[in-house]
Amino acid sequence: MAAQDRTTTKQRMLAGLTGAFAPTLLEVLDESESHRGHGGWREGGETHFRVRIVSAAFKGKSRVDIHRMINAVLADELASGVHALAIEAKSD
Repeated sequence: MAAQDRTTTKQRMLAGLTGAFAPTLLEVLDESESHRGHGGWREGGETHFRVRIVSAAFKGKSRVDIHRMINAVLADELASGVHALAIEAKSD
């Protein structure tokens, strides 16, 4: 089993966002349980996430550009089981 297979989606998201943006604030919240029975939900969670992030890397960027940057970093997770991602992002 590869090391990545033993990490949770949340851990991979935290690592990717930390490496890409060196945030001063970062929270990755698994909100899957509050979506039980909704589209994309599955037993065990890790389907619905909220990211709260503050980073100097976002300075001067539009909200759309920031969301694109975050989605690009999390592309593998979004393609492999994350159904929904809420983003709260701002610059330092």
